[in-house]
Amino acid sequence: MTTHKLVIVESPAKAHTIGKFLGRGYKVEASNGHVRDLPKSQIGVDIDNGFEPKYITIRGRGEILDRIRREARNATKIYLATDPDREGEAISWHLANVLNIKAEEACRVEFFEITNKAVKTAIKSSRPIDMDLVNAQQARRVLDRLVGYKISPLLWSKVHKGLSAGRVQSVATAMICDREREIDEFVPEEYWVIGGTFKADDGSLFNTRFVSCDGESELHNKDEADAVVARMKKAAFTIGAVRLGERRKYPAAPFTTSNLQQEASRKLGFTTLKTMQIAQQLYEGVDIEGEGTQGLVSYIRTDSTRVSEEAIAAARGMIAETYGEDYVPEEPNHYKSRRSAQDAHEAIRPTDVLRRPDSIKGSLSRDQYKLYKLIYARFVASQMTPAVYDTLSADITGDGILMRANGSRMRFAGFTTVYEEGVDDAQAEENDGMPVLTEGAPTSLTDVQADQKFTMPPPRYTEASLIRALEDKGIGRPSTYAPTITTIMARGYISREKKRLMPTELGLVITEMMKKHFPDIINIQFTADMEEKLDEVEEGKLDWHEVISEFYGPFKESLDKAEATIEKVEVVDEVSDIPCDKCGAMMVYKTGRFGRFLACPNFPACHNTMPILKYIDATCPECGGRMIERMSKKGRKFYGCEHYPECEFVSWEQPVDDKCPVCGGRMVLKRGRKGEVWHVCVNEQCRHRVEVESGGGNDESDE
Repeated sequence: MTTHKLVIVESPAKAHTIGKFLGRGYKVEASNGHVRDLPKSQIGVDIDNGFEPKYITIRGRGEILDRIRREARNATKIYLATDPDREGEAISWHLANVLNIKAEEACRVEFFEITNKAVKTAIKSSRPIDMDLVNAQQARRVLDRLVGYKISPLLWSKVHKGLSAGRVQSVATAMICDREREIDEFVPEEYWVIGGTFKADDGSLFNTRFVSCDGESELHNKDEADAVVARMKKAAFTIGAVRLGERRKYPAAPFTTSNLQQEASRKLGFTTLKTMQIAQQLYEGVDIEGEGTQGLVSYIRTDSTRVSEEAIAAARGMIAETYGEDYVPEEPNHYKSRRSAQDAHEAIRPTDVLRRPDSIKGSLSRDQYKLYKLIYARFVASQMTPAVYDTLSADITGDGILMRANGSRMRFAGFTTVYEEGVDDAQAEENDGMPVLTEGAPTSLTDVQADQKFTMPPPRYTEASLIRALEDKGIGRPSTYAPTITTIMARGYISREKKRLMPTELGLVITEMMKKHFPDIINIQFTADMEEKLDEVEEGKLDWHEVISEFYGPFKESLDKAEATIEKVEVVDEVSDIPCDKCGAMMVYKTGRFGRFLACPNFPACHNTMPILKYIDATCPECGGRMIERMSKKGRKFYGCEHYPECEFVSWEQPVDDKCPVCGGRMVLKRGRKGEVWHVCVNEQCRHRVEVESGGGNDESDE
């Protein structure tokens, strides 16, 4: 019988990668995540005896545990190599209990990146299981179980079955509901902006914006704006103070988990769940042609911007060789993490900065390549010099009117050569050029325009902006954002419309109920304080039983009061204008885990359901039928003919009815990052494009 050292990880993919690195003498097995947990059929927490959790083997894990036990019996050493975070520490603790590993034994190893060197180094640095980390995870699990298993039955009895409540998910839902109320209650206010075009010293034209008239800076209505315009047309203008300067734009820090989720949402259109699934694949290992299976990025659940000195040195060397010494700062760039950051792991970065995205593109899926390229570019840019701009600000005065010209011109691209951070709910920064202006010189007005504007309500959250808000308020931790958003959408509390998150009627009802009867659960500061207490448990400063006990007393009082006072609530379904094709009743809108759909109101007598079809303004090029926007099984948008399966025309790109004016071929819709919209010919030999928005319909050749 052969003996070996046994390494236990969470996923089969990780086991496959690590097994190749360790080679003979080691056996690597996967636990497939948690092997023990609280039972689903009962609360599983002994409230009367210190809130001790009752753990059982998870259904379906019995065979896995039997296999691990067999391998452990023949092993000379057992290493528990689950993920390097609270959750991973807890999984290792459960495995240690199952395998009868002593508490003081150095069995725990952590892989912060899955590369040959990192894995072999970690194996040499084993330690005992950290019970402070385990207890922090136990505290969170017990808290969430108490909230979920105590409030959820109440919601079932007062609203309907299938609902759930949770500490973080309830707060996230409430934030989305509160934003919707702000939008509903918002009263727009009218204001006017005036822009003037003047002639520079060299005869070129430059734009200005209105600052004030006789010291008054606000224009409230058309009469006030017209009066200023009339004065401007008669006034003699002079160039006042001209201020020349320099502005430096510094690179963003390498990705934390939440930053990655936000940026992947903005730039790639990924949901938080999709981002984390793909990031996990990159972390666990991808089979790279010529290299074998390699972990491409460091550990993906982190709130730290810290990077190892070794990784920084490698990046600086690559930047100097690729872009030149001018792009390497004199001292390495270091970034401060948030005050609440645990700082347990490095920021997310490529494991080898010499493994450029384009060099391994053929070994990656389309989405893996996109996300790896994003992580790679962000990390490289974070160690580059700032972009430098020459700036100009000039006052233009005449007859008590002050206009201002602002301009900028890039002098040195710096990190923007590689990467620029995306933005939410804002336009990209404009570069107005640098007009030549002489202080004291006269200038003439060539055009003036007054535009009516209205103040706008706060925008609805996107997944990216919700994650940022949760992080800013200290709600949740890196590992919780994706499952939180996924859960509240699956429960039907919120829906996603054009990438914006909106509360459903059910979400509004549940939130109102939670605010009235469980104000602490829904309170942002209370939830943030609880996160800090969990951090203190992890640091060994608090006993987790005391944290739960302090929470449970007031919670139980609220629960008893709510059970006695909450009345039955009926959530009325929104009725559509589409009749059921089985019984004739008007279908109603429902929300499921995959979004909204139509259902017959006569359920359970009639089980009919229908998808909500989204037609686009285009006809099928093969049969003339209407085109429908659809989703693939992997969540990717595509367009198909309404006459499917009789007509099998499909397109990943949105078709338009226009024909290419050059070759007569079919055209599709393309959007740019700054709001540009083109119709582009699909013929690879042509690729002619016509700008249809933001450019006045100018034709361009895509050569």
